[in-house]
Amino acid sequence: MRILLTLLIALPLIAQDQPPPPAAQKGGGRPAPKNLKLLKPEDIRPMMGAFRVALGVQCTGCHVEGDFASDAKEEKETARMMIAMTRDINSKFSDGKST
Repeated sequence: MRILLTLLIALPLIAQDQPPPPAAQKGGGRPAPKNLKLLKPEDIRPMMGAFRVALGVQCTGCHVEGDFASDAKEEKETARMMIAMTRDINSKFSDGKST
């Protein structure tokens, strides 16, 4: 129940449009994210970091260790549904301007 409440509070804050990140360096670095259904690649790290802090869990709370693209954990699909729900609510009750 705490996780649900925390997500309901945190998602509207992090689901708002973020300013574009500085241009990513080309070459080396992390591999491109896979299996993205709701998030843009540039939003992954900031949003996942915010979820991790807000929920007080590690990445493996929602992801299969070593395979972040896997949908094997139910928690990952629950998080997707909550992101979609928050976006829907924000679109209905927001004037489109961030404060």
